[in-house]
Amino acid sequence: MKLFLVCLFAVFTTYSSYAQDKETFINVGDPVPSFSFELKEGQTVNIADYKGKLVLLNLFATWCPPCNAELPEVQKQIWAPHKNDSRFAFFVFGREEGWEKLKPFKEKKGFDFPILPDEGRKIFSLFASQNIPRNFLIDENGKVIYSSVGYSEEEFQKLVELINNRLK
Repeated sequence: MKLFLVCLFAVFTTYSSYAQDKETFINVGDPVPSFSFELKEGQTVNIADYKGKLVLLNLFATWCPPCNAELPEVQKQIWAPHKNDSRFAFFVFGREEGWEKLKPFKEKKGFDFPILPDEGRKIFSLFASQNIPRNFLIDENGKVIYSSVGYSEEEFQKLVELINNRLK
């Protein structure tokens, strides 16, 4: 029975790793795909407008428990220390959510970083097919230098350290 469970775990782990790779379209080393988004209602910008900056993209949903565990840590450990650094930009995109849902969510949670709509998964679908939260760190040349799926304290600390080191 023990051997069966070990084999089952090995198969599941292998399948999960394969499925995750299959669900992720943009990987470390890839250029960030081109897309436009609403920075404020009625004000559209393009991700290329942020070339020359270190850019963190977070893809989440208001109903997602791991996302709701991660975002307060993002506020405290990434946004608060770097929000005034002109070399850094941070955008959170609410998968399948519009301004009408994101504005009250942001206010209720007390976040002061940009939480932006991604209705119809237009942005999310450029990066992946499933699973949130996702983080993509893009260097000053527009290349993805870090990517994560889900939330764990250990993985999140890697992201924090990378950002801190890049912005020294």
